[in-house]
Amino acid sequence: MLFAKNATRSAYAIFTRSICEGLVPAWYDETNFPAVYATELEAQREIAEDLMECLRQFLDGDREFYDAIEIQDFILPVDHLPDGSISIADGSTFGERS
Repeated sequence: MLFAKNATRSAYAIFTRSICEGLVPAWYDETNFPAVYATELEAQREIAEDLMECLRQFLDGDREFYDAIEIQDFILPVDHLPDGSISIADGSTFGERS
């Protein structure tokens, strides 16, 4: 899918709730901006792959069972802005990770 270079586009991102920071993007890309996915299914698959890795670690004895099956990440629709940052429905914006 091609987008104009300076266009805002709809996408999905994976979030978590932090005790200190509240709602924050859970995953970042190689440019230190929140990772975005073109479809909700792509984001769901990313979480599923992470969960499978946690389960492998449990089976190998490297992680406790309840830690392996706990999913704290969730998906939200976002606007992916031209500068790489994202915004969510409540107006919160998340940019480059420092």
